[in-house]
Amino acid sequence: MRTYVLIPGGGCGPGYWDRLAPLLDGEVIALDLPTADESAGLTEYADVAVKAIGDRDDVVVVAHSLGGLTAPLVAARVPVREIVFITAMIPKPGEKGGDWWERSGYSALGVDMSDENATFYNGVDPEGIALANAAVRDQSGGPMVEPWPLEALPDVPMRFLFCTEDRFFPLDFMRRMVADRLPGAVTGEVPAGHMPMLSHPKEVADFLNRS
Repeated sequence: MRTYVLIPGGGCGPGYWDRLAPLLDGEVIALDLPTADESAGLTEYADVAVKAIGDRDDVVVVAHSLGGLTAPLVAARVPVREIVFITAMIPKPGEKGGDWWERSGYSALGVDMSDENATFYNGVDPEGIALANAAVRDQSGGPMVEPWPLEALPDVPMRFLFCTEDRFFPLDFMRRMVADRLPGAVTGEVPAGHMPMLSHPKEVADFLNRS
């Protein structure tokens, strides 16, 4: 049976996948990462995923936002069917997570963060926002400090889901980043903001289930 391993974005617990998980065609493991632990970085996040996968052999790794830095590390350690990035950060070898913002060109965008709810949760209904608020976790800077350790992205199939209404990671920027850092990836899009698993779970599930 296929297993979907869901790697959350920054400061998010497993609960924000609750609308998506029942729609996936297989077992679902929504990871609970040590986000509040300052000593835990990408390696420790990958450790959690690898332990959860165990000896499963038909695994789809799904990464949202900050989770994009962890997903390839998992795929380099255990066999996976593919990685699916959902409006996610794509790493480069040797690049620190904290440097991604400048080196990717994101910092130059001047994204308006004056109302974080409007930036992160546009398109999410009040019940979905309540679900997200219940799943919020403290996020340490641990994943931002270590150079990304692989020499290249692992040689596994990769797909990327663009969110056309994302105010945090705007569409044009994400298209440029994927063209630069993930050339040749199969892509799709959903008319959602940064939290499509809350606003458009069926469309996200349809994309994931096509693996």
